[in-house]
Amino acid sequence: MAEDLSSLQQIQGLVKWFDPTKGFGFVVSDLGGPDILLHVNVLRNFGQSSVADGTRIEIVTHHTDRGVQAVEVLAIHPPEREETPVLSDFADFDQADLLSKPLVPARVKWFNKGKGFGFANIFGSSEDVFLHVEVLRQSGLADLQPGEALALRVIDGKRGQMAAEVQAWEAALLDCDQDS
Repeated sequence: MAEDLSSLQQIQGLVKWFDPTKGFGFVVSDLGGPDILLHVNVLRNFGQSSVADGTRIEIVTHHTDRGVQAVEVLAIHPPEREETPVLSDFADFDQADLLSKPLVPARVKWFNKGKGFGFANIFGSSEDVFLHVEVLRQSGLADLQPGEALALRVIDGKRGQMAAEVQAWEAALLDCDQDS
């Protein structure tokens, strides 16, 4: 069955809510109109398993008999960072210094949203990197799944290595290309 491509539309908006346990959420378009269904499989095709409420997102939508649905994620823009550090571990770091750290590819070891933290491993290293839920939120994510690939900016915190920023894993590849 051929799809009607005339109903495809590129939309920018805000994530109203997303529940990774249920596997879906909704986006509110900047142009108004009905809420747009965002399924976890569409996010996974972008390389993420969750997105934080209030995050700016660019998607391609399709009108169906059951409403408007996202069919592709084009970009996710994390919320603007506040001047105050999200964690006390970052208080001694200059924001420019944090952003100058390279993005490194990593995989989630485990993450417990209820506890508010988890750990990842940088590819090629067995050392754990601490992941705090506030860093995820600041990065536009809500939850992580074991084995999920990420790009991390890592600092030496008061209790060891910790993620200062989390992005989709492709960002580490782009960062490496820019350094070449």
